[in-house]
Amino acid sequence: MQPSVKIFSGTGSTYLAEQIAHSFGKTLGKCTTQKFSDGEFQPVFQESIRGDYVFLVQSTFAPSDNLMELLMMIDAARRASAGYITAVIPYFGFARQDRKDKPRVSIASKLVANLLTSAGADRVMTMDLHAPQIQGFFDIPVDHLDSSAIFIPYIDNLKIENLIFASPDVGSTNRVREVAKYFEVDMVICDKQRKRANEIAAMTVIGDVSGRNVVLIDDICDTAGTLSKSAAILKERGALSVRAFCTHPVLSGKAYENIANSELEELVVCDTIPLKQEISKIKVLPTAELFAVAIRNTFENKSISSLFIHSRNK
Repeated sequence: MQPSVKIFSGTGSTYLAEQIAHSFGKTLGKCTTQKFSDGEFQPVFQESIRGDYVFLVQSTFAPSDNLMELLMMIDAARRASAGYITAVIPYFGFARQDRKDKPRVSIASKLVANLLTSAGADRVMTMDLHAPQIQGFFDIPVDHLDSSAIFIPYIDNLKIENLIFASPDVGSTNRVREVAKYFEVDMVICDKQRKRANEIAAMTVIGDVSGRNVVLIDDICDTAGTLSKSAAILKERGALSVRAFCTHPVLSGKAYENIANSELEELVVCDTIPLKQEISKIKVLPTAELFAVAIRNTFENKSISSLFIHSRNK
């Protein structure tokens, strides 16, 4: 018998996995997670996966149970003789800990890479890693999808005049430069200095935004402090409007309050993490079709380079 594709979901990403499976043309595989009274849990596949291409969908946002559940699903699939196991991780948690930036700290993203490989994953599929070089932490193939394939058509349809792109920090410069290059417009940089994690001490805008409509682009929106501060400073510098596009809506702490009270026209995010609440300024764009195409191309041994829209000529 020919191996088939089977898509399963962890409990944290069922909403997205169902959409991916539907876009692929499959029903979501049967998998349950049994929970014990002490909080321990056990994922169980309810159908045979012997020899199949198994895709396990789970974003590893907080709590860390989501990561542990994914690792246990990979281990269960390997022990059930799955032919090829791909961990589909729309949001790769712990990616901000990608280097030893102070003494006596963990490089958590490398640790997670080791855990996924040791559990038995043959491949990882993810979107917009906080640092693209995290791919090098893996000794297995990594399909690193780009949210620009989702954001660029949306921005195109807005028909914004006097458009300029902005990077909310130096770390996002390359990401923003690629999108600005696609639209053949300029970009500016908001250079921030932090007192401590999630707290900005000062911010400087490098470039002229006077009379321009600004689009901020970043990979993660956590407390929304950076975006709110950036939007306020850009408006002070003469920007006509400020929008923000962030792939992963972590949105912790006072994030929703910060966004609601900010100078942002809108915050556009992907559905890699479910929103905790809905507010008028936040718009969610679906990623299911992009992941479904990537899964199909992986199964059929086709290239996924066509999914990177910013690399094409406009």
